[in-house]
Amino acid sequence: MNLKTKITLAFLTMLLLLLGVSAFTLYSLNRLDRSARNVLQDNLYSVELGQQLLRALDRVERLPPTDTVGMGQFNRAFLREAGNVTEPGEQELVDKLQQRLIQLQEYQGAARRGTDAPAPVTAITGPMRQLTYDIIDLNTQALTRKNEAANQLASRQSTYVLALLTFAVLTCLLFVLSVPEAAVSGLRKLSASIENATHQDYSNSIPVESHDEFGGVARAFNRLLVQLQDYRTSTLAQLLAERNRMVSLVNNLDEGLLLVDENRRLILANPVAQQLLALPPEQLVNRPAEEIAQQNDLFRELLRHLDTPAAQRPTEAAPVLTLAQHDEEAYYRVSVNDVVSFNEALDKMEFVGSILTLRNVSEYKKLDQAKSNFLATVSHELKTPLSSINFSLKLLQNGKVGPVNEEQQNILATIKQENQRLLRLVGELIDVSRLESGNIQLNFQAARVMEVVQFAADTIQLQLQPKQLTLDIQIADTLPPVRADIEKTTWVLLNLLANAIRYSPEQAQIRIRAALTTEAQPQVRISVQDNGPGIAPQYQEKIFQRFVQIPDKNGYKGGSGLGLSIAREFIGSQGGQLWVESELGSGSTFSFTLPVAG
Repeated sequence: MNLKTKITLAFLTMLLLLLGVSAFTLYSLNRLDRSARNVLQDNLYSVELGQQLLRALDRVERLPPTDTVGMGQFNRAFLREAGNVTEPGEQELVDKLQQRLIQLQEYQGAARRGTDAPAPVTAITGPMRQLTYDIIDLNTQALTRKNEAANQLASRQSTYVLALLTFAVLTCLLFVLSVPEAAVSGLRKLSASIENATHQDYSNSIPVESHDEFGGVARAFNRLLVQLQDYRTSTLAQLLAERNRMVSLVNNLDEGLLLVDENRRLILANPVAQQLLALPPEQLVNRPAEEIAQQNDLFRELLRHLDTPAAQRPTEAAPVLTLAQHDEEAYYRVSVNDVVSFNEALDKMEFVGSILTLRNVSEYKKLDQAKSNFLATVSHELKTPLSSINFSLKLLQNGKVGPVNEEQQNILATIKQENQRLLRLVGELIDVSRLESGNIQLNFQAARVMEVVQFAADTIQLQLQPKQLTLDIQIADTLPPVRADIEKTTWVLLNLLANAIRYSPEQAQIRIRAALTTEAQPQVRISVQDNGPGIAPQYQEKIFQRFVQIPDKNGYKGGSGLGLSIAREFIGSQGGQLWVESELGSGSTFSFTLPVAG
């Protein structure tokens, strides 16, 4: 029998018991009601009629024989009593009373005719009164007897109802205690087996003890456990193979690899990273990053790069750390990558950790150093002959070494222009080599922004005339002085103005603005805005790289691609920043900041 049939039969039995108790109780109430109604209708009615007969007899005795009212009352009550004879012996009493009634009627008839009555009226009414009392007494006794019988019947019916109700309650309690337990016991076993399965214990199967629905569920769940165990065994073997493969790949990497989870706990460090940090695995893996940083200077530096917001991390050139290895310097480039994963339960992307890599770039650093040394050497070697050529060209143009015709003058002017461009390029290369070697000298002093801007504006005036450009300078006199190298800051401002002049249309306006920033550490922001063609978003960061020039529809090729790179280095070395804001067709705004003088 399945569980559904059991529950249905239990509820059906409880319903039948309820109907049976209700029907028997209704039957008992009807019997009691009929018994009480019979008592009221028969015996009690006879007692009331006897009272009416007695009152009528009293009237007959008090009033003269000629009064017929009392006799009429007696006749009516007597007729009703004659029709309500219910008890043994009551008919005999009624018959005797009828005989006396006939005598009373004859007595009254004789009294109305004037004939003397043989005896007083009480001689007739007295026996009638006694007979009436006998009738009343007979019905009273019957009433008492029937009332006792009704009480006994009510007591028996109450006992029967109570017994039936007790049986029904006990039966219902039996079903209440057994049916839910039968329904829940299987769920408990299933829940316990599922709980064990969630902890990867697939051996706790459910015993099949019945053929109902729970028996079917138990058999199906046991088959599922067997399949899960088989699947887990095969999947575990695959996972172990994949894990061993991944461990081999990570351990054989030629660069350091560190994994930090979302709780700032180091969960992986490959052998290269362990060697660089000079710490064994047990002092690295599964430890908080802050604890390791307190004990290891290199990891503290890596954690500093990890704590840098992603938006502020360098996008083109990752930081390079210099480490001592085998009595010589080794260079490692630090790369930080945040890992995000899609959480299906929450339906959103979540941060799950960060990957730090240390790539050995010593060979590239040596090549870069060789390139820088080569550029510095070539630049210094070229500067002297180029300066000599420039001086000789001046002598030729002045005619001090002989007359020069007009065509020769044009050729000399062209040569001098190209020579000047080479001298500027050599000067920029020298500045680059100084920046790379760290030999650049900065002369910090408090400077007023207006004076630096005005000096640059006066210097650039001649370059504004060919295109009929104008300068719009708006700088408040209340700006505080800045801490800067005046020469290099002026060089940066002149470079930005030269670029604005180069790309501005004729009769345009170049705007120079300066204002105090609202950052925690106060700085002065200086901006140069032009009305040129603008810079596409993909080039706005590349223009600050060395030897990079964006495509120019006007065909200008006179720059070396070093000016903005040098300018950013100059501003960065003074504690500021240089950036560009631009949209195609809306011009460009180059801005840089300098710290306020303390």
